[in-house]
Amino acid sequence: LEQEEEGVSLQDVIEEDAELEATASAVLGGSDDKACTYPLGYVKRQALFACATCDTGDQPAGLCLACSLECHNSHELYELYTKRGFRCDCGNLKFADFKCKLVPGKDPTNDENKYGQNFKGLYCSCHRPYPDEEDDVDDDMIQCVVCEDWFHGRHLGATKVPPGMEYSEMVCFDCTKRLDEHIDGATHEKNGEKAPHVNGASFWPSDWRMILCRCGSCVTIYKELDVEFLLEESDTVKAYEEKGRREQSTGLEGVEGMSRVHQIEMIHGFNNMKEGLTEFLKSFADQGKVVTADDIRQFFQTLNQKRRRLD
Repeated sequence: LEQEEEGVSLQDVIEEDAELEATASAVLGGSDDKACTYPLGYVKRQALFACATCDTGDQPAGLCLACSLECHNSHELYELYTKRGFRCDCGNLKFADFKCKLVPGKDPTNDENKYGQNFKGLYCSCHRPYPDEEDDVDDDMIQCVVCEDWFHGRHLGATKVPPGMEYSEMVCFDCTKRLDEHIDGATHEKNGEKAPHVNGASFWPSDWRMILCRCGSCVTIYKELDVEFLLEESDTVKAYEEKGRREQSTGLEGVEGMSRVHQIEMIHGFNNMKEGLTEFLKSFADQGKVVTADDIRQFFQTLNQKRRRLD
């Protein structure tokens, strides 16, 4: 007998959508959705995208939030979450004749930008897309705080997250090994000890950056390794998301601060979502089918696509 799919309650639906909306607000709330960030230079941290529709050859390129909506709104995009120290590439030399609608006169290249395989839609040490239709393993993706690539939990080397440990940031195997050889290795050599062998990623609690050594020798090493950002608590994704939450009004508080016209538009949009969800759930009830978590995710994915087109 086939195993019956696990059903979900309406409360599950509400909580799932609320969690997705909260995460989106936190990530995007710290970014401007109307103005290209190019004039701001290399932004400390911002939400970024890469365009799969625009052909930039073997030269990866990144887009700010505003350009993803205004210049590439009908294109296939890779959502890169956030990246540090990046300047928007939209419409520069990498895009040939394509010009940015928001800031058309950009320099040919942004030489200080750093790129990786994420800009081509590939992730992890397995170099696979995400989501991956050929991967049937349910596994979390975790971002390395140093190289900012994303990794499957099962591909982080011999080191695993200790059971029950609440970690704040992860440093992947390659970055842990590289930093350990220079930073920890120098410290152990100074103390007459042998540096430990690293065979996996490392996981760090919320205050780990605050206790990093800030002596002159160590700061010099951070500069040589180009990881001075580790000394800044404001560099963390957590700090960025908290900033986004503060700037992004939600719920009734946001509605009360709107003009009457915007209030009506907001309430109208909510009612449309509620009616659509009711019809969606009714179709399952009429057919005697169980609503699964995947069904709900598909509903909200379709809804978000409609929202983007309307926006």
